[in-house]
Amino acid sequence: MTATPPIRPAQGPSELARDRLRDPALLPIADKVAAGHRLDPADGLALYASSDLIGIGTLADHANRRRNGDRVWFSANQHINPTNVCILRNTCTFCSFARMPKEDGHYTRSLEEVFHEAEQATGAPTREFHIVGGLHPKLRLSYYVDMIRGLRERHPEVHIKALTAVEIAHIARVERCSSVEVLQALKDAGLTSMPGGGAEVFSTAVRATIAERKLSGKEYLRVHGEAHALGIPTNCTMLYGHVETAADRIAHLTMLREQQDRSGGFLTYIPLAYHPEHNELGEELGRVGTATTGFEDLKNIAIGRLFLDNIPHVKTHWPMVTPFMSQVALAFGCDDVEGTVVFERIYHDAGATTDLGMSYASLVALIRDAGKEPVERDSLYRAVRTDFSDLELARGGEVRRSLPVVHAA
Repeated sequence: MTATPPIRPAQGPSELARDRLRDPALLPIADKVAAGHRLDPADGLALYASSDLIGIGTLADHANRRRNGDRVWFSANQHINPTNVCILRNTCTFCSFARMPKEDGHYTRSLEEVFHEAEQATGAPTREFHIVGGLHPKLRLSYYVDMIRGLRERHPEVHIKALTAVEIAHIARVERCSSVEVLQALKDAGLTSMPGGGAEVFSTAVRATIAERKLSGKEYLRVHGEAHALGIPTNCTMLYGHVETAADRIAHLTMLREQQDRSGGFLTYIPLAYHPEHNELGEELGRVGTATTGFEDLKNIAIGRLFLDNIPHVKTHWPMVTPFMSQVALAFGCDDVEGTVVFERIYHDAGATTDLGMSYASLVALIRDAGKEPVERDSLYRAVRTDFSDLELARGGEVRRSLPVVHAA
């Protein structure tokens, strides 16, 4: 097993602002956070039980500053969704993206269409292609290998983050081979890293309700462990705000943390807010027209930062929680605001009302207005650009100045 890496010394003042804590139940947790000690599941449950959002945010902000200082990462990325045809269309009840092969709205891009779409992004140079789609019953491994190889040949400078663990396992079933063989073929074609989607919540009871036939939590972690062993770094996620309990969430985070102890290849954790629009689960729960609250969003981001002490980064996905909530999240343990996200479709199909992409200048302004230092990164969290003095920052229309919520001294 890989040992948990030591936490770097705090950047700047190291004192935790205990006077901001209103819930006495947070004080023992504050002692652990201040000492850099690992939280246990009981601590995680205490955090979820507490309504002291500012106190929780103070702890998460301290933990984040110790690791990342005031840096906030972002990327110039483009999303590509090759197909929305998915064999799990009728069993993943939370999904608004998938279609059956002959259902209205279904599509499968040819390779030339994918390559053409990759040329469409404008503005700042694209540094990452983020490629995910449905579990198509007939697409073979060769389709994905040729896609990745073709993108690599046409855009050698762009990182390719492609295919969730669920997609990898599905392709292996179609090909009747191992997931390791699929991963190796994709890596040889030019795959740089993997996204973290498909985790949902690992609880078997929850999966039986929202994703009955999807890859199990243990299998999801197995595929990610195999990717790490091949030198392919990955992200990890949790979908919250549907039928799961606080105990389900902490069990999920514990499994992610244990996998990171074993294989060490998770780059970032992304808590994903469930959107109830245009899907069966939202109708069953009577949630259509609602979404997670800002309180929930900030709490899940903060607890992720506090509990996952061995995962370097915590990302907020602004298309799901809005740019303004993502900006506030920078004071709640988050150090990554995703990226330009050109042509994102999956969350917008689920009712997200944010723009289909954000300008480079708007991202820089969003970070600076929160009192943070923007750093453009590649897929592997290597700094690409830190000097934005020549950039005309967006003002007024796309980005508004946020109020400071938590700033740990």
